[in-house]
Amino acid sequence: MTEYGRGPGSEPWHPEDPLYGDQGWGGRQAAHDGQGQGQYGDQQQSYPHDPYAQQHQNQQHAQQSYDQQYQQYGQQPPHHQQYGTPQHDPYAQQPAPPPQYNGGWDSGQQAAMPYGADPHDPYAQQAGGYDAPQDYYGTPEAYPPPQPPGRRETPAEQREPQSSTDWDPDEPQQETHPFFTGADEPAGREPRDEDDGPDDDGSRSSRRDRGGNERRGGKGKKKSRSGVACLVVSVVLVGGVGGIGYVGYTFWQKQFGAPADYAGPGTGQVEVEIPEGAFGYDIANILRKKGVIKSSDAFVAAQNDNPKGKSLQAGVYLLKKEMSAAGAIALMLDPKSQNAYVIPEGTRNVTVYAAIDKRLGLEKGTTAKIAKTKAESLGLPDWADDDPDVKDPLEGFLYPAAYPVAKGSKPEDALKRMVARANKEYGKLDLEGSAKKLGLESPWELITVASLVQVEGKYKHDFDKVARVVYNRLKPGNMETVGRLEFDSTVNYIKGQSTLDIGAVDELRKIDDPYNTYKIIGLPSGPISNPGADALHSAMNPAPGPWYYFVSINEDKTVFAETNEEHERNRREYEEGKSGQ
Repeated sequence: MTEYGRGPGSEPWHPEDPLYGDQGWGGRQAAHDGQGQGQYGDQQQSYPHDPYAQQHQNQQHAQQSYDQQYQQYGQQPPHHQQYGTPQHDPYAQQPAPPPQYNGGWDSGQQAAMPYGADPHDPYAQQAGGYDAPQDYYGTPEAYPPPQPPGRRETPAEQREPQSSTDWDPDEPQQETHPFFTGADEPAGREPRDEDDGPDDDGSRSSRRDRGGNERRGGKGKKKSRSGVACLVVSVVLVGGVGGIGYVGYTFWQKQFGAPADYAGPGTGQVEVEIPEGAFGYDIANILRKKGVIKSSDAFVAAQNDNPKGKSLQAGVYLLKKEMSAAGAIALMLDPKSQNAYVIPEGTRNVTVYAAIDKRLGLEKGTTAKIAKTKAESLGLPDWADDDPDVKDPLEGFLYPAAYPVAKGSKPEDALKRMVARANKEYGKLDLEGSAKKLGLESPWELITVASLVQVEGKYKHDFDKVARVVYNRLKPGNMETVGRLEFDSTVNYIKGQSTLDIGAVDELRKIDDPYNTYKIIGLPSGPISNPGADALHSAMNPAPGPWYYFVSINEDKTVFAETNEEHERNRREYEEGKSGQ
């Protein structure tokens, strides 16, 4: 019978052959050296009738010759087939093994030679003793046939215990990542046992009993690493859940929840300036920065809920800090909270200058001095007259409106706002075209006519007829006044007063001033007040009529006359009616 991977005359397989690992045939040869070295390190003589000794010597010589031939060509000899040895299947059907004879040298691990076997060819295919078929691998004592290196298996006694692939929920799981097992620990570093508490003595003893190859403290490191990993994972999970919850809550509050808002009427006092052209969120952002409201959304919502919320205008407001949005809206709509400086229609500049000084806590005359010395830098239009006879170049350009004049600001800042507002309103009108149509030389003269209408006309519904009186007296062929306006308002402007009893006409004509309309022919050198939109509209669109005179009897009646005789009669009637009251 031919052994798998061996031919006739080759060395028989030995129990101590290194079938496992990478020793190959060279390891087996070293184990059966021809010097008679025993397999257990003891010297042992070859028996003369022992076929294994002779077989071993023949095999050693044949194997060395065979290996030398492969080494000449730089190749490794095959492990399991000798030169010229035919392949044979060791697992083929074999007859039942005969009774074995335990004769000769016995190591306690090797089967004995059977009767009837040829000592020179123990592997020959012949019947054993007592005509029984021979099968050297079919007995319980026989070793399995040799396997190629790729198919070899580790003996059971050398195998390491393998854990079951089935997962047991009651059994603690072993970490395999280098971070947890400590494989990435620098060499020479001492292990740490800080995680081993006083109750871990039993577990350490059991770990020492499992073998000395396990580094002391290794399990402690695994436990420490596992604890840190669990802590990190927990922190990440908690942080992630918290972050997602916060984002979700913020989104819900923004989309569906009520905006943040203060409760109550607020405390303290704060001055807030709302600029021109600010609406909705613009106003809300200003109030939020000043600490009046808590959120812009709450203010806009309250403004939409209030029917008058959209009527908020530019100006300065006295509000409180930390007010509810609805309370802030209500207070801003109350005129008492509006701290802006309002210029009424027809107000003279001297009055405006004094009010600015008072608001800013400045010395009297400070703003008037700035207006006179810095007029050219305050934004006046190009058509503004720079005639030296003009008493105040800013007169007529401090447009009647509400302006923020907050403490800490400069007078020139307030004046610039007022002039800018006048330029804006005048720019909406065709002043130059209207002036030419009415026989005036420039928009400057048109503003002057409007200032006269604003002061002379006591009621707005009379402005159109008053404007017509102005234009009729300016006509060159005017035989009633001979081209003079003769308005009391111009004398009051010169004297800085406001009264109806200005004196006799003869005395008034003696006043030498370019603004004295009782003496000069035509318009005064400049405006005498700051006209509003109504007066300006009437100056541009006077009512048609032959009137040269007028007298206001009461709010509902102003009497206009064509001649002086008629006018004087109307005046007497007015005086008599006034004295009879």
